[in-house]
Amino acid sequence: MSTATLENGLRIIFEPSDSEVVYCGYLVCAGTRHEDEADHGMAHFIEHVSFKGTHRRRASQVNRYLERVGGDLNAFTNKQETVYCATVLRKDALKAVDLLTDMVFHSIYPQNEINKEVEVIVDEIDSYRDSPSELIFDEFEQMLFEGSSLGRDILGTPDRLRQYTTADARRFVDAHYRPDNCVFYLYGRCDFGKIVRALEKAHRSPRRMKTDEKTEYNDFIEKTHPFAHPVKPFFRVVEKGTHQAHVVMGAPTFGSGDRRRFALLLLNNILGGPGMTSRLNMAVREKHGLVYSIDAYLNSYPDTGYWTIYFGCDAADVERCRKLVMREMERLIGKPLGTAGLKAAKAQICGQIGISCDNREGHSVALAKTYAHFGKYRDVAAVMKGIEAVTAEELQALAAEVYARENISVLIYK
Repeated sequence: MSTATLENGLRIIFEPSDSEVVYCGYLVCAGTRHEDEADHGMAHFIEHVSFKGTHRRRASQVNRYLERVGGDLNAFTNKQETVYCATVLRKDALKAVDLLTDMVFHSIYPQNEINKEVEVIVDEIDSYRDSPSELIFDEFEQMLFEGSSLGRDILGTPDRLRQYTTADARRFVDAHYRPDNCVFYLYGRCDFGKIVRALEKAHRSPRRMKTDEKTEYNDFIEKTHPFAHPVKPFFRVVEKGTHQAHVVMGAPTFGSGDRRRFALLLLNNILGGPGMTSRLNMAVREKHGLVYSIDAYLNSYPDTGYWTIYFGCDAADVERCRKLVMREMERLIGKPLGTAGLKAAKAQICGQIGISCDNREGHSVALAKTYAHFGKYRDVAAVMKGIEAVTAEELQALAAEVYARENISVLIYK
C-alpha cells in the first residue's frame, strides 16, 4: 500500500494487485448531505453533466476515449460522496488518469447539454417512483433524518432540476470539487511513481508529502461516538395501492468510525444478513412462509448511521411478520450467543468479507472511502481481527441498545 499527497492537497492511495486490470478514480467528498436546501439534487446533477464535455473534449470524446481501448468509465453519487471511476488494462492506466482528471476538474457544463441531461435525470426519478421496494428506503431515511441534509433524496425534484444552469453547476463545483477535497485511488498492477508523476503533471502540482506519511485523521477511527436519535421514532402507513405490502423497520446507530462497528457488522449479519440461515430468514420465510425475502441492512456515514429491516408480504400478514421480527431481536437482547454459535457467526461473516474483496471494483472504492474519511488503509485483515475480538457479552449489550423497541421506527406501504 502506498500514498502520496500533492501540493494542492490531492491525496492519492494505491494498492497493488496481480491483475492486469486497473481500477481507479476520483472520490469527491461532495454528496447529497453537502448540498444547501436550495441545491437539492445538485451533487447527482453534477455527476451527470460532468460527462458532457471539458475544455479539451466534446461529450462524445469523453465517452469514447476509454471505450475504444475496451475500458469502462462510470460514476455514482450517494449521500456522502461522488465517485468517478474507470476500469482499464494496466497499459491504459495513464489514459484513465488523464480523462478522469479532465472530467472532474475541467468540465464546462454547457447549458444545451444540461437541458437534455436534466430530462434523463427526470426519467430516472420517474422510474424510481415506480419501484416501491426501492422508494420506501428513501422515504424512510427522509423521515429518520427529517430537517437534515441526510434526509433529502439523492436525485432531487424535476422542477428544481429544470432550473439549474451552467452558473449553478460552476458554483457547486468551485465550492466542492477542490483537489484537497478529493482522493485519487488506484488498485491494480502498475507503477505508482509513474501514476503520481502523471497526476502531478495533470494538476501542475508537485508532491508535498512522502509516501505513507500519516495524516491528521488517523486517530478518528478509534474514537467512540455517542448514540444519537435524529428524530422521535415514528410509525407511518402510506397508502400506495400496491399488490404487496412493503415494510421498513429501523433505528439510528453510530457512525462508521466507532470502535463498536465490528460488533454491529456481526450482529446485523446474524439477524438478517445475506445468508439463508440468518435468524430473520429462518423465522419469517423458512418456518412460516410469509415472505419471499427478508434482510437487514446497515447504512453508515463517518459520523452517524442507521439499520433497517425490509420485507414485502401480503398486507394481511404485516403485523404477524413484524412480531416475528421483534421476537428475533429480543432473542438477541435476552440471551447471549453460545461459544459454538458465536464462532460460527464469526466464520460466516469473515468468509463473506473475504469473498467480497474479489469484487475488485467494489474493493477499490472501499479503499478510497476509508482513506478519504479516516486517513486509514482499508485493512481487511484488521477488520476480521476486530470481528474475532467481539465477545458474546458485547453483542448482547449492543443488541439491547440498537434494537430497543422504543427506538424503532416503522414505515409501511400498502
